[in-house]
Amino acid sequence: MRVLTRFLTAATDPHHFPAPTLPEIAFLGRSNVGKSSVINSLVGTKLARTSSTPGRTRSVNFYEVRWPGKPKADLIFADLPGYGYARLAREVVQQWPSFIEPYLKDRPCLTLCVVLIDANIPPQPSDCQLLEFLAAAGRLFVLIATKSDRLSGNQLQKSMHDLANQYQGARILAYSAKTGAGREELWQEIRLAANRVQQSQS
Repeated sequence: MRVLTRFLTAATDPHHFPAPTLPEIAFLGRSNVGKSSVINSLVGTKLARTSSTPGRTRSVNFYEVRWPGKPKADLIFADLPGYGYARLAREVVQQWPSFIEPYLKDRPCLTLCVVLIDANIPPQPSDCQLLEFLAAAGRLFVLIATKSDRLSGNQLQKSMHDLANQYQGARILAYSAKTGAGREELWQEIRLAANRVQQSQS
């Protein structure tokens, strides 16, 4: 399925966030985890810019998502800056709490946080810290183990087992932007979260 998409705005200040009208799905993860590639594979087009240079996304980028045949947008995707990359300019990192934390804590229409982790590396402290933050903020999240196509069947099974042990109770999906594995499962999570919001409002 290919959905219709449109770039809305890039914000580095809460005052620049779009009006909170539609369910929003936030994409978070360490720099170079493949966040833009996952977003692009979900929507079936090159919506988010991919880069070999970690830390390129330095604003919250908002995109409208609309199902084919529908007159209006159904969802908003929010692409958040990556974290955990040491070479980023210190002043950029210092700016993040001024707009990333308010977004995650206070955004009334934030429906689901899609947290991307690399299936090829062990669990990282910064990922654990993010999930603790989201849990404390009462945010619903799903963990996406990216780049799963780089692992053999046994390696992927071990990686998923290790992640399940580290993040007990979390919903974890293996994903490959290259092969499309996990795409339908992630869309299902997104639709369920959005439907819950719409049902609660009706």
